[in-house]
Amino acid sequence: MSTVPLTHDWAAPQWDWPLQHHDGVVKVNNTSSGFEVGLDCAFFTPNEIEVKVAGQEVLINCRHEVRTDNHGTVTRQIQRAYKLPEDVDPASVKSALNARGVLSITASKK
Repeated sequence: MSTVPLTHDWAAPQWDWPLQHHDGVVKVNNTSSGFEVGLDCAFFTPNEIEVKVAGQEVLINCRHEVRTDNHGTVTRQIQRAYKLPEDVDPASVKSALNARGVLSITASKK
């Protein structure tokens, strides 16, 4: 299993598609030129997001420990796994977090 470095660019252009029915998924797109997944990770910092590749799967784990605010304490964790299509090169997987907290996972075709 290899870890994919996470980059973030707070000045990056914003995506313009809406969230889907409260499932946290912004977009899954598989075209002839590449594969792309976008997730809403606004509650997490870059250090709390881990993206790994295991075979033909991309594993995403977002977690922050107990935080206390005026309303009490909260711990959040999201785990997602995406099977890469057979024609996607797992070694090409990249991830980036934009200023709105959208995590973008992209990969090239073989």
